[in-house]
Order: sequence, then C-alpha cells, then structure tokens
Amino acid sequence: MRMTGRMRLFVSALVAGLLTICGADAQQWPRSNPPGPLGARPVDFPPYEIKTLPNGLQVLVVLHHEQPSVFFRLLVRAGAVNESADKPGVANFAAGLLNQGTKTKDAGEIANLIESAGGVIGNGSGNELTFVSGAVIKDQTDLMLSLAADMVQNPAFSQGEIDRRKSQTLSSLEVSYDDPESIANLVFNKLIFGSHPYGRPAEGTRESIARLTRDDLVAYHRTWFVPNNSLLTIVGDLKAEEAFAAAQKAFGSWEKREIPALKPIDPPPPTRRLVVIDRPGSAQTEIRVGHVAIPRTHQEYVPLDLAIRILGGEGANRLFGVLRSERALTYGASADLNAYRMTGEIVAETDTRTPATGEALRLMVDEFSRLQRESVNPLELHGAQDFLAGNFALTIESPSAIAQQVMAHMFFGLDLSEIETYRDRVERVTTMDIQRVAKQFLKPDQLSIVLVGDASAFASQLKSLGFADFERIPLADLDLNSPTLRRGGRQPGPPPSQ
Repeated sequence: MRMTGRMRLFVSALVAGLLTICGADAQQWPRSNPPGPLGARPVDFPPYEIKTLPNGLQVLVVLHHEQPSVFFRLLVRAGAVNESADKPGVANFAAGLLNQGTKTKDAGEIANLIESAGGVIGNGSGNELTFVSGAVIKDQTDLMLSLAADMVQNPAFSQGEIDRRKSQTLSSLEVSYDDPESIANLVFNKLIFGSHPYGRPAEGTRESIARLTRDDLVAYHRTWFVPNNSLLTIVGDLKAEEAFAAAQKAFGSWEKREIPALKPIDPPPPTRRLVVIDRPGSAQTEIRVGHVAIPRTHQEYVPLDLAIRILGGEGANRLFGVLRSERALTYGASADLNAYRMTGEIVAETDTRTPATGEALRLMVDEFSRLQRESVNPLELHGAQDFLAGNFALTIESPSAIAQQVMAHMFFGLDLSEIETYRDRVERVTTMDIQRVAKQFLKPDQLSIVLVGDASAFASQLKSLGFADFERIPLADLDLNSPTLRRGGRQPGPPPSQ
C-alpha cells in the first residue's frame, strides 16, 4: 500500500513520540504498586486454666463462649519415635485402630454413638504423638469425653480389624512406592536422619507391616498410653470447674504408670550426599534438598523460620521466583523448617521436567548459598513477617485452633506466655538476624539431595553442573530399612552410561 503524505506525517510523529518515551526516565511512567497487607488484627487470647489430675493427666481448659459447643483434644506423647527400630509402623497402626472397637463397643457402636450425639471424633499419629480429638454440643460433653477415654484406654485390637487394616496399609504402601513424590519424601527423611527414629517411615514398610502382631500393638499401647504421658485440652462454652469435673469423670480412673526413658541416638551431622532413585521413563523429576536443623525449643527458631520462609515460604519465596517466575522450570517450589522435639529439618522441594533437572537443582543449591552471602531485601523480610503476623489471628480463630496452639506449646514445653508475644517477636527480627542465622544454620556444602526420575536422561547434566558424585539406585532395589538404601545392602553401581 502506498503511503500518503498525511500518513507519513502521522507515522513520523508516532515514531518520534515512542523514541521520546523510550529515552525518558522510567520514573516518568505512572506507577501503581499492589496493595499492601492489611494491618494485623488485634488479638485477645481467651482465658485459660491448667490443672493436673491425681493420675498425672495435664488438663488445659480454654474458655470460649461464642457458641454452645465444646472441642476437646487428647495428646499422648507417643508416636513413631517410641517404636522399636525393627517394628516401624506400629504407632501409626495402633492409632488407626483406636476408633475401630474397644473392649465393650465395636466400630459400628462407636460410630452410632458419635452420630447420635451430633459430634465428630478423629484420631491419628505423627512422629511424636498420638491424638484423639472431637467436637460436640455442650450438653453432650460427658458422653463424648467418656467415649474418647474408652477408645484411648481400652482399644480392642481385634484380630479381624488388624487383618483388615493390614490389607489397607499394604495397599497404601504399594501406591506410595509408585508415587515419585512419596518416594522422594521417604528417601529424603532416611537420608538426613539415618537410623534416628525420625528417619523411619511412619506407615512402616511392607516387611514390617506383614510381620506385625496383636502382641506388638498391645505392648506398645500398654507402655506409652498412660495419663502421666498425656495432655487433654477442653475448649468451649463451659466454666472451668465444669470442664475439670468432666475431665476427672472421664479420665480419672485411667491408671498411672511409669514411663520408660527414651534414649534415641543423635541424628547424623549434615553430610553432602546425592541419591538418584531411577525411574526410567519418568517425564518429571522430584527434587528434595536440605539437612537436619534445630528443635522447636531452640531460641533461634523464629528468625530461622523467617529465613526459610524467605527462601521458599509464604510472603517471599525466592525459590518460586527463580524457578517459576524467571525460568519457568516448575509450577511450584517451596522450603520449610520442620521443627520437632529432638531436632528438625530444612527441606526445599520442587518438581521439574526431566531435561531441566540439573538446572533446577543448581538454582536451588545456589539459593541456599545466596541466603548466607547476601543480606536479604527488607521487603522480603517484611513480606514474611506480614504473613506470619497476619496469619497468627487465624491460629486462634476457632476452638480447635486455640486448642492446637496452646497444646503445641505445652507439648514442646514452651512458655505459654510466648503465644501472646509471638507477633512482637516476629516483627523484631531484622535483616541482620536473618543473615546471622543463615550463616549459623544453613550448610550449602553439606546438603542432602534426592532426585526421583529418569537417571539416564539427566545424569550428564549433574556432572557438568558440579554434582558428579552421586549414587544411582534403581527403584526396584530401594530398601528404606538398609543404611545403603539398597536391597541386600549392595554397594552403589556405576552411574548410567550416556
């Protein structure tokens, strides 16, 4: 098309205008920033009282009169750490059977009682605890507490229920061993915790579940399920004296017994080790990077928690910024500080397409180092602080949330006054504190790394990016009970040929 004189003038003016704009200071452009976070809501923690029953059961009562309901949660300080080393899965198995029959009620009768009372009850376990929790309207409190007490004190562990749960657990394990994410998590825990109880799979293994007996469950239950090893929280529309009386009525006859002293070994020190679980044909690679960390009671928990949130948590998340926003290598990336009673772990995780495995891993390791080398941007710190401060109100918004918050502090032996000062302690952390704890606790040169994917497709990448020393374990040879992670304790084979 032939350009007329008027069109030439228009185009010339347009080009000149664009050149002027491009050469201008970028600050001349109108700007609008995303809205900042809302101010932290004032938090009035409800009043509470603590009493120890004659049998040693600690009872916490939190007064909460907004609704005519009651929430309760019983914690027994017994979980995977209390199992025998050769019987992983016993704690999880026993916890799952608590609502499947007592010495006087079968599973159906328990379910009918809960339904008729209009309540709910849940049960489960973790590394360090077993819980039974529930909620009910106020006038059914005695019924639900007595039912929970019966479940905890008198589980039937009937052979029929044991056989049924065995079948379910073995099926679940088969699914887990075929899921790259589950495999990565299991191997990572074993890698950093070694033979420490935290390194054992909570669900057990196919071998340990197959040989589990009723006697194992009875012995575990009798040893650890005692009132002087337990905590009970009651939250709701009751007077304190009413709640304590209900606790005494339901749990007062629970027999107090001596608790064996736990003597777990120390977890291994952080050690550089890269394990590749080979799944030929995988389109993606699961990546885990990290090492042992600090227990929940450590005085530097709050600043280190903020540092890890800057690395990969809510409010900041450098890993997501680099891996997703800048490089488009993944849909998500995160890092967490998981702090337990004895120790803890730092774990960064993502998944990526197989051809990008080496690049994603290199970037993750580099972010560990950068958090030590460079002072964080104040905006990053403020983002993480704003999230924790703003989220705190949600942690005591409901009766169940209040119970979990207070019981966590009691469980770890923390001062309950720390709940009310939490936001202040978070907001006092400085960028200098973040760099200090990063230098003290992060070990970029001693990271444990797990990759689950098609080793033949990314092994050459690892060598070229500084990860030449790695172990390749075919998935069929994986054995979580073995120190070498291989069936029969076989030593590593050569890396896959290229």
